[in-house]
This record gives sequence, structure tokens and C-alpha cells, in this order.
Amino acid sequence: MIHQALALPRPILTRGFGSNGGGLFVDQCRTKNPRVAFCASDDQMSSSKSKKTRKVVEHVCLLIAKEGLSEEVEKDMLDYLYTTQYQMRGIVAISVGCIGDRNNEDYTHALFMRFQRKEDLDKFYENPFFLKVLNEYVTPFCHGLTNVDYESEVEDDILAIFRKGEEYNYGEEFVLLITFAKNASDKNTKDAMDSFAQLTSSLPSLIVQSTQGSNFNDSSKEFTHAAVVRFRSFDAMEIFVEGREYKDMWRSQFEPFIEKAVALHFSVDPVRTDVM
Repeated sequence: MIHQALALPRPILTRGFGSNGGGLFVDQCRTKNPRVAFCASDDQMSSSKSKKTRKVVEHVCLLIAKEGLSEEVEKDMLDYLYTTQYQMRGIVAISVGCIGDRNNEDYTHALFMRFQRKEDLDKFYENPFFLKVLNEYVTPFCHGLTNVDYESEVEDDILAIFRKGEEYNYGEEFVLLITFAKNASDKNTKDAMDSFAQLTSSLPSLIVQSTQGSNFNDSSKEFTHAAVVRFRSFDAMEIFVEGREYKDMWRSQFEPFIEKAVALHFSVDPVRTDVM
């Protein structure tokens, strides 16, 4: 039913940059990281469960750019969105990029931000610099945007919280948005999201970090839940999505209980250290 929307074709073009390097754009069909094995030991799984965690707030914004958007306008739009982290407090991590593969919702660009507290997210929405960026560099060139906000947990470690270090310099950002059906019980929803969390946390050879939660954005309720997964490479994401474990989990835990799901991804590959 919905699974076709989650079958991720190989992207023709993905472009993006993340919070640890400030690079601009690289045109590519995939990251250059070698293929890695799809495996997880019992020690790795038990270790991930025993780590201390800290709550964070995640913000996902999806854009639908107008046709004929020039490369210069697109570059300015993404650069200014990325630069918001330097103009206001509270943003601890950010990635933004161009979605290269087609999707049913026609989303073209994605923005991911992490905040320490909900109060920081509230201030972000009202920040004059951010509003100026939206009014001058985003909304004039987009048909619309979709916001999803959720609270999640990450390892209580400065590198994990701020997405800093070698592991976060590159990779593939995977965004999964879900609308659970109104007749899905709380247990159905919890079991589905728990199964996704357990699978992603058991695969450190493929995944650097994964967060997820229920959408609390009252002004944007199209999706009820979201997850953001930083894969080590495009190959790693491909192995995960095509793997039997993911497909079996999706068919049994998600398909019977959801109305809608969208999966998107963009590459993070810093090539320069200067930003606007």
C-alpha cells in the first residue's frame, strides 16, 4: 500500500551540507565511502541500550521549490538557511540539502535542525533573521513548506548532541515522515516506532545516529511522526532499505497501521569551510 513510497531509487543528483564543516555543494550520484556490512553484534546492541541519553528537540522542514529555480537562487536559499545557526542561539546541529530523487509529494529540499529545548525552537520560529530569510530567500521561490517538530533522545555525549566529529562530516541524511491511521491504537504506534528504533540502534556499521518522535507542531499536522537517520554513506542507506530486516519490519509493524509515509534523503559532503 504505502511501501512503494518508501522504495528509495538511486538518486540522480543529491546536494547538501551539514553542521560540521560548512561546505557548499557537491554534485554526485553517491558518496565515495566503501560498502559496509549489514551486521550487529550482541555486544553492540547491549552497549547502545546502556548508554546515557539526553532529550533534544528536532525540526524538519520540507520545501517544494517552484519549477525553473536557478542554481544561483537555490544556492542562496540553502546557504541562508544553513547560516541561521550563526545568527541565533539554541541551534546545536543543522543539515540542509537538495532531494535528488522524485517523491509523491514533490518535495525538493530538506532542512534538519536540532535544538536543546522546546523554548529554543519557539524562539527560532519568531527570530527576525530567520523570518527575513524565509520572506526574501525561501517563500518567493517555493510553493509551500511542511514543518515537523518532535522530541527525541541522543547519547549524552557532546559529539553526539552537536553532531560533531569525523563521523558527521559526511554521509546520507534520511528523513522518514509518517501519518498513522486514526484507528491505529497507541500500542500499534508505539510498537512500530520502537521496532524502528531498535533496528536502527542495532546497526552502528551503517548508521551514525538515529532520532525519532511524535510531531508536536500544532500548525502542521499532516504527519504524526518523524525519524531522521544519518547513514555513513549512500551505500549504507541502500543496504538498510533493501535489507530483509527493514522490509519485514515495515510490512508487519507499519503498513497495517498508517495512512501515509514519505521517505527522503540527501547527501552531506562538506567540500569547503567558508559560508556566507
